[in-house]
Amino acid sequence: MSVEHYENFPVASWLCPRPLRAPITAIYWFARVADDMADEGDAPVAQRQADLAAYRAELARVASGQVPAPRWAAVFTPLSQAIRDHALPLHLLDDLLDAFIQDTGNPLYPDRTALLDYCRRSANPIGRLLLHLYGIREESALARSDAVCSALQLINFWQDLSVDLPRGRCYLPLADAARHGLRADAVQAGPAGQAEKTLVRDLCGWAQQLMLEGAPLTRQITGRAGWELRLVVQGGLRILEKIAAMDFATLSQRPALGRRDAPRLLWRAIVHSPGVAR
Repeated sequence: MSVEHYENFPVASWLCPRPLRAPITAIYWFARVADDMADEGDAPVAQRQADLAAYRAELARVASGQVPAPRWAAVFTPLSQAIRDHALPLHLLDDLLDAFIQDTGNPLYPDRTALLDYCRRSANPIGRLLLHLYGIREESALARSDAVCSALQLINFWQDLSVDLPRGRCYLPLADAARHGLRADAVQAGPAGQAEKTLVRDLCGWAQQLMLEGAPLTRQITGRAGWELRLVVQGGLRILEKIAAMDFATLSQRPALGRRDAPRLLWRAIVHSPGVAR
């Protein structure tokens, strides 16, 4: 698929089982369009919220069997097919929209629990939808999927500080910032002092711990999908390595995966224990 936005991790790649590429792509574009409504362009907050409410109503319409309306037919036509063919859990799709609506208000997060609740709706539904498509229902797999997805979301936050903060997006938990003598809502993008770097280091350690908790999921998913998950996990861990290599200075620059990282990620996925970077 052609994706205009930067993506750290593969979406409906060649490693994904062919029969699942269409529903996975449909889910991706459903989320991508909603995320752009919340984030992109110059529309006022009220307009973003109104558009997301209409998008949410359209989800309910097509889930009830109605034909998609013209406005987002390119999104909801394939999504409605995926809902019918695979009995997608609708509450997971709705949770994604709930998180995007929350984003329009640029809230502050008092602690890690509040941030994880956001991840529960913004990231974890994707993993659970994929497990649903793979036919995996075990509670242990769902819990590990949540850990991996929340870790990926957190890694993206700490990777994107230099981009998010100037846009009014602050995902730094207030309690963590306070422990380092900082006010989260006063942290600015740009050159960072030692307190800011130590804060980012601690938050990256939290994300890594979550990722390693969820990494055994790679042993529960077999075949090409399992290999894709190994690469996703290793991609997240590699971003954390890059953040550490730049002394946790993501307030001033954004690390990214590149072509040169691909051999390293593949080697780790093959040789190392699933999900463990060395």
